[in-house]
Amino acid sequence: MTGPTPHYFSTPTGVEKRRTVTVTLRGREYRLTTANGTFSGDGLDLGTAVLLRSADPDPAAQHLLDLGCGWGPIAIALATELGSARVDAVDVNERALVLTRDNAATAGVADQVRASTPEDTTPPVGGYDEIWSNPPIRIGKDALHALLLRWLPHLAPTGRALLVVARNLGADSLQGWLVGQGWPTERIASAKGFRVLEVRREPA
Repeated sequence: MTGPTPHYFSTPTGVEKRRTVTVTLRGREYRLTTANGTFSGDGLDLGTAVLLRSADPDPAAQHLLDLGCGWGPIAIALATELGSARVDAVDVNERALVLTRDNAATAGVADQVRASTPEDTTPPVGGYDEIWSNPPIRIGKDALHALLLRWLPHLAPTGRALLVVARNLGADSLQGWLVGQGWPTERIASAKGFRVLEVRREPA
């Protein structure tokens, strides 16, 4: 397929063309590497920028998941801010995972960020304190629901997930679906056409 369609939902086969971009993540400036065949290969996408501006990680969080990490901006921002935390950066795109590892090394957080495919990721005992994600909405509703139902159960009992979803791509209906699945979900921010949803476990 050509164009901005779901070419980044699997490892691309074409020639890799890397580029260096300057991005600001939670008030810090980085020079990181992106490439074609990955999500938002031209630079930081608006949804991720909204998410990183709209929510703060728990300073006590030690185990975090960046679900659908792309070239790694969320994982790098969280690892930098939470100096002792481990961040699992998960993606199905091997090119994106290589970029995440390289960018984590550039940012000085390579020892905190572990980039791997879903199959090679082992959630921590006790679960993730936080899951951060700009989820791949365009994979389709059924696939998205399956993705969330695979990873949300790996939240720690008091953990939370933070999702950014475009309003015109179904943010409000996704919130309703999550609530219906037993995952209390609150909209904590709305900006630039995006909703930031906070998902928690159903109280015992």
